[in-house]
Amino acid sequence: MLEAALGLATALVGVFGVLLPALGVVGLIDPVDTREVKVGTTTRVPGAVTDAAAGNGMTLTGTHQADLVFSHPGLGQRLLLALPQVIGSLLLLLILVLLLQMARTLRNGDVFVPKNARRLSAMGLTVLVQAVLSPVLPALTTQALVSGTSSAGQIPFSATFTGQYVLLAFLILALGEVFRRGTKLRADTEGLV
Repeated sequence: MLEAALGLATALVGVFGVLLPALGVVGLIDPVDTREVKVGTTTRVPGAVTDAAAGNGMTLTGTHQADLVFSHPGLGQRLLLALPQVIGSLLLLLILVLLLQMARTLRNGDVFVPKNARRLSAMGLTVLVQAVLSPVLPALTTQALVSGTSSAGQIPFSATFTGQYVLLAFLILALGEVFRRGTKLRADTEGLV
């Protein structure tokens, strides 16, 4: 049952987190055309700043939280809009695949195998990378999207880090170390019995 649930979760993340955004980037389905951003100051024209006059087809609406909307995003803009979601989904896929592989070792009734210790270490490192990339990647791609436009001065570089995922990563890494020591202890005591 656990394997089926993890398999389903992996398939859903693959389809909705990677495949559909990738199809939007290449133009086979409607692309992502909106990014939520933080605005440094209140816009001069209440409710909207538009770059349409410059031919960019970009609109910025809001005061402190705003939506950056592209009327007809080009390939580069579509890629920058979808990149944070795709990278985050790929990292989540890696974690789910590793969990699925660990769940398969439960069939034998022995979860303390050296491969599971390595899998837990890889999961912990992946969560740590996700903790850093999750706030930084949207901020970097947003800056690339608005650079050279009149909206660039109103959208500051904004990345908010939280300690939750870093703590989770360290807990997973610690669990991986427990698994590694458990497998070593078991290997040492097998010859004694």
